[in-house]
Amino acid sequence: MSNRKVEPERTVDNAGWIDRGPRNYERDLQNPDLLVPPITDHGTVSNLRFSFSDAHMRIEEGGWTREVTNRELPASHDLAGVDMCLKPGAYRELHWHKEAEWAFMIAGNARVTALDAEGRSFIDDINAGDLWNFEAGIPHSIQALDQGCEFLLVFSEPDFSENNTFLLTDWLAHTPKDIIAANFKVDESVLANLPGKEKYIFNGEVPGPISEVKKNNPNGDVPSPFTFHMSDLKPHEFEAGKVWIVDSKVFPVAQTISAAIVEIQPGGMRELHWHPKSEEWDYFVQGHAKVGVFNSASLARTFNFQAGDVGVIPIVAGHYIKNIGDEPLIFLEVFKNPVYSDISLNKWLATLPTQMVSDHLNISPETVDQFPKEEAAVVWYDQSHSKKNDESTIEETPQDLQYKAGQVFK
Repeated sequence: MSNRKVEPERTVDNAGWIDRGPRNYERDLQNPDLLVPPITDHGTVSNLRFSFSDAHMRIEEGGWTREVTNRELPASHDLAGVDMCLKPGAYRELHWHKEAEWAFMIAGNARVTALDAEGRSFIDDINAGDLWNFEAGIPHSIQALDQGCEFLLVFSEPDFSENNTFLLTDWLAHTPKDIIAANFKVDESVLANLPGKEKYIFNGEVPGPISEVKKNNPNGDVPSPFTFHMSDLKPHEFEAGKVWIVDSKVFPVAQTISAAIVEIQPGGMRELHWHPKSEEWDYFVQGHAKVGVFNSASLARTFNFQAGDVGVIPIVAGHYIKNIGDEPLIFLEVFKNPVYSDISLNKWLATLPTQMVSDHLNISPETVDQFPKEEAAVVWYDQSHSKKNDESTIEETPQDLQYKAGQVFK
């Protein structure tokens, strides 16, 4: 991180002054639009950003986990997120929960299993970039394969905690052994070594191919898979990036949560828009972003995000997301709604009578006629302004350690 000191001074209107008190310079450099807000920011808008790097890390023998709920990010009213990592062969033990679980594989590979309410089974191997979805009450497991894995879990309640799932071992540890023996139709003596507490995340051996381990199920397999392979989905391509939309239209089992995966090239931005059905919960996979949010009544605030950060955009709040880095910006827009939807400012104005728009904006009809009329979710921002913040304020991770989402999204 650069040692260059920045001050809360804004040159456009000659406002602010130096900060001579105790400071965290690294945080100031990471958040230049919090230190020096754009002149268009106004009023008090709740904090809409939290970093997984500031979350508590629970470390277990087979990996680790950390979470961002409405405890860490009170502005989140719909969703909570968990970042989890498993060693090769390690298990996230058999469990279920009251909330729907939507997941994105960040790195590595894993095997997931599940059983639906009709007693039909599911098993699949997934890789970086792939998804899975388990609706509330569906029992399931996750086991890392030879590469180990890290994945993002998104849950359908903002106060969900990964520490409060219904775990197989926890249940049996709190059930009398004679009841367990009667249930499994075995002698109670063979249950002497049952775990006395939850296992949660624990070590195991990397399993063999599915064809060798899968057992026959008299009820058959689920009719619709609980996983989604991103290689099966063609992105929407725009002038400055791509968008993959994954909702119930292409992933039928995902009846609670939908998402858009967005890639923005350097110098590009997610156009001015809003979402009419639910708030937006963001996870930044790669790059650096500036996000400006307008929440009515002249309330506006600008935030800076980087890989590993979580953001929230209030329902129907207008916003943009701009790539301010030197590499593609990749992030997830996640929604508590089975169908993805947004409203584009460009689309809206393009459908109105030209004179109406001209009268509202005090610009000529000829200028209005030049506004974009085609769908353009990711547009170019003037390249000369894409590096407004001094490049020395951001230090890149060493190449051999840096996560590159481009290895996943082709």
